[in-house]
Amino acid sequence: MDPRRGKATQTASKAGAASSKVSASRAKGALKKPTESQVVPEAARPNAQRCGSTRASASQRKTAPGPQERPEAGAQDDGSTRASGTQRKKTAPGPQERAEAGARGTGSDKAPLSWEDAVDGPAGLAEGPPLPRTGSRRDSGALAARERRPPPEPTEVPDLPLVRAPSLCQGKAVCVGRKLRAVLDKLTLRLPEISEAAIIVNKVVDQLLQRLQSVESEFKGVTLLKTGSYYEHVKISAPNEFDVMFTLKIPRIDTVKYDSSGAYYFVKFKRIPGGNPLSRFVKEDKLSASLMLKEFREIIKDEIKNIEDLDINLERKKSGCPAVTLLIRKPKEISVDVVLALEVKGSWPASTQEGLPIGTWLGGKAKQELKLKSYYVVPKHAKDGNGFQEETWRLSFSHIEKDILYNHGNSKTCCERLGVKCCRKDCLKLMKHLLEQLKNKFGNRKNLSKFRSYHVKTAFLHTCTQAPYDGDWQPKDLEFSFDRCVEYFLQCLRTEDLKHYFIPGVNLFSQDLIDRASKKFLSKQIEYEKNNGFPVFGEF
Repeated sequence: MDPRRGKATQTASKAGAASSKVSASRAKGALKKPTESQVVPEAARPNAQRCGSTRASASQRKTAPGPQERPEAGAQDDGSTRASGTQRKKTAPGPQERAEAGARGTGSDKAPLSWEDAVDGPAGLAEGPPLPRTGSRRDSGALAARERRPPPEPTEVPDLPLVRAPSLCQGKAVCVGRKLRAVLDKLTLRLPEISEAAIIVNKVVDQLLQRLQSVESEFKGVTLLKTGSYYEHVKISAPNEFDVMFTLKIPRIDTVKYDSSGAYYFVKFKRIPGGNPLSRFVKEDKLSASLMLKEFREIIKDEIKNIEDLDINLERKKSGCPAVTLLIRKPKEISVDVVLALEVKGSWPASTQEGLPIGTWLGGKAKQELKLKSYYVVPKHAKDGNGFQEETWRLSFSHIEKDILYNHGNSKTCCERLGVKCCRKDCLKLMKHLLEQLKNKFGNRKNLSKFRSYHVKTAFLHTCTQAPYDGDWQPKDLEFSFDRCVEYFLQCLRTEDLKHYFIPGVNLFSQDLIDRASKKFLSKQIEYEKNNGFPVFGEF
């Protein structure tokens, strides 16, 4: 045999054996990969998020792709390319290496993107041509050039889905709403306090009523009419102030308008068969308000001395004030305003024709029923130049105000036990508390004593007219309803115009009643409170 032929045969045999080993090694790797790739779950791969590197790791450069990876090798641009013949002789990658390679590969759609992916692009690499195959000098040159490439310029992070956050206005409203509800909780009268105060006040009022109804008094026909915030259920803080009216029916009287406002009147008598029981109070054919008030005051002053177990003082008479004020000091400090009122039958005066604008709010029928009721006049002195006209009487509709606040809903069942609730009365309480707190803060330094809770109440009634429906006053919208009341009151201060709810010709904010500086100061303070979430509510 030719020695050269035998040598060639031996060489071929060795080459075949080597080829068989390589094929076996490939087959073995192909069979192992499906099972091994499931060994390491995604949560256990600490480096799974570290994608986006522009250079493949050493382990990746030595790893030969499996059968499932080989078709995608040409599309991959993350440095995991096909291995050369020398690299294919290396040991197949372990489970963790294959898991990391899969997480870094572009063919995997399961690997989560990190912030680096958002910057560098979905493939995790800087833009550029795919890397050449490894294992050659060209590969080394390309890799060296890639390593020398300067880092990519900062790229703007792409828009991500945004979660809509509440606006500052909405957030502020929520904050204010919580504060208002907390304030209302503090302002709510507690039943034990109410019961104790009611017992004391009822004892005083009952004894005064018995004395006035005695035979020797000209006031023997008086009846009790409970009015004011306590009986309207809008009293705040503590049950320490009460208003009661002792009403007297007088037949056959005429009311004569005193001035153009339509609020003040003289009272004259028509001819009364059997004589006039109040004849001694008649002065120049007019029923003297000053004389009747003086006699009424003397009777009360004399009777409080006979009330046992209570320390009661009569406060000094205030100029132009129709009330007789009692201050109970013991067992609890309580103020009681007792007002004499004459009941007048018949049509309301012409000055009230355009007043009581409740047609849309409570309905035309309710308005008609209220105007069929009697009205009252109280001994209130009208301002006359620098002094007062002591013989005038002023119209009073406190009993109508009480009815309105009791039946305040556009629907007949508003705030009934089984009806829909509203926040009208809550807003009125908060408005009264706001004024009270500002007066406590500034005292009389800016003449805030001229502002009364009646101003707030009148503005509130006008606000109800402008927002007549129960849906405008839902409890969940307390902060917006209160803001509506505050804004209307501010508008009245700015324009110096607050019309009487029953007598539109009367401006309660006129220059004659309250000076401009006081209105401007109060307006400024309320605006500050409104814009800063009402900090005064937490000061006193």
